[in-house]
Amino acid sequence: MAVRRDDGLSRFKLRAAGELILIAALAVCAPLRGARADEADAALKVIKPDAIRAEMRFLADDLLEGRGTGSRGHEIAARYVASQLEAMGLKPAGENGGYLQEVPIRSLTVDEALSSATLSYKDSTVTLNAREDYLLAGDPGRREVDVEAPVVFAGYGITAPSQGYDDYKHIDAKGKIVAVLFGAPNFPTAVKAHYSASWLKRQNAVAHGAVGYLLIYDPALENIYPFKMQVRDLALPKRNWLDREGHPNAYYPALKVVGVFSAAGAQQLFAGTRQTLGQVYAGAQKHKPPAFPLAQIAHFHTATHWSDSKSPNVVARLEGSDPALSAQYVVYSAHLDHLGISTPVDGDAIYNGALDNASGVAVLTEVARAFSSMPVKPKRSLLFIAVTGEEAGLLGSDYFANNPTIPKSSMIANINMDEDVMLWPLEDVVALGAEHSTLEGDVERATKRLHLVSSPDPEPEQVAFIRSDQYSFVRQGIPSLSLSAGFKSDDPGIAPAKIMEEWEHKIYHHPQDDMQQPGLNFEAAALYARTAFLTGLYTADDASAPSWKPGDFFGVAFAPH
Repeated sequence: MAVRRDDGLSRFKLRAAGELILIAALAVCAPLRGARADEADAALKVIKPDAIRAEMRFLADDLLEGRGTGSRGHEIAARYVASQLEAMGLKPAGENGGYLQEVPIRSLTVDEALSSATLSYKDSTVTLNAREDYLLAGDPGRREVDVEAPVVFAGYGITAPSQGYDDYKHIDAKGKIVAVLFGAPNFPTAVKAHYSASWLKRQNAVAHGAVGYLLIYDPALENIYPFKMQVRDLALPKRNWLDREGHPNAYYPALKVVGVFSAAGAQQLFAGTRQTLGQVYAGAQKHKPPAFPLAQIAHFHTATHWSDSKSPNVVARLEGSDPALSAQYVVYSAHLDHLGISTPVDGDAIYNGALDNASGVAVLTEVARAFSSMPVKPKRSLLFIAVTGEEAGLLGSDYFANNPTIPKSSMIANINMDEDVMLWPLEDVVALGAEHSTLEGDVERATKRLHLVSSPDPEPEQVAFIRSDQYSFVRQGIPSLSLSAGFKSDDPGIAPAKIMEEWEHKIYHHPQDDMQQPGLNFEAAALYARTAFLTGLYTADDASAPSWKPGDFFGVAFAPH
């Protein structure tokens, strides 16, 4: 869909017409003063829309074949980004004195011919149809695994003592397969996102003695990630990163089956139960799904094929200028991978990932360029990471956060840039997660300086806070945020929320996310990049390192005590 640009003398039009006027005006309300303000103004001018477009064009080119994790195209992209950062004067911060950190990865595919699922109820047994009723996840630790057990429905599958909530309170999951819904109760937005994480739900199922885990499709999940798209994405292997001993991450051997049931499959799973699937969905809409044993005995057999490989993160650093603070790092991140070559859509099988996430990597590169241009660098050091495997489950960022190439304690903040949907003039930004720490103040200072607004998450039901790389750093106790474009518009002819909805349904994770899609607005992208730059500059120059707010959920859950 083409996006109509500003016609009148809106502030965005003024930006496009006179960038130098903008930069001069910024100093009027700037909290920076004197020479430092002049240096910031000069660095802001280094960030150019044309540069972002050029870098995106290369990264999203068909020749890179969608930058799939572990693919040749991703390797080319990694070396391109490394060379860009090296040319700016950033130092290598990867492994063995280089710019790359190799992430060991196990790729999994389920052999559907050797796998099966049946449900037994009273005197009848039903054989389910793969790709119609269910999908099985590969087992990263066993080539074949078999389980037969009763099924119990565990609501959302969540135990949250701090929220006074427990789906397992009135059910016995020991020795059983648990079926759960996507999402979480009506907790505060980011807390809800945290408890929606599948790894945490699987971990909780194991803690309650479960031997299997099934995710049930409901209308909310169907809206976010339709089951047919899950089936389409079977063309891509599922992946885990491996530790130094070769053990896969986020693996729970006690679970002998992990799977997903479509709405049609769930109807059969809930047959003969005391509540219908419709009643379960209705309970979920009120954030109070029931929990009760199902009538079925389920039998699953999963056969998995493995292959092990490596895929690189790109890691570079810019040394800070303060002798006392330069040992601390503000970390910028963006994921370099996309989906590679997969199921054709309208004759195109290359999933270029222009906005998701060549945009974020291009912004990361230009933010690095702006910092490298400053005659006096920020007080703290900066780390720039283009990570692999985000689309496969935040693999590259999680691997780095668990196996950093710098001391883990030296990372004091993370600013993540994923999917800058640059399809309308930028008037506000959303800093997911900033409200949990003093980083919120740095975002407010940056947006004020740029005459923008900092807005709350406009789509909390998307649980975006756990769906990108900042969450890997949060889980290590590091205050983090992820920047995205907000939905404000001073032009009644532009409706960002509607544009975003159509983009998510027609272009997101489709081959059509390429440089030919209509409406790309690189002036908006440059303003987004300037916001990221200023936020990090304030964080890096502040006398105090960022901290979690007193009593904050994530600080209590993950920060060292």
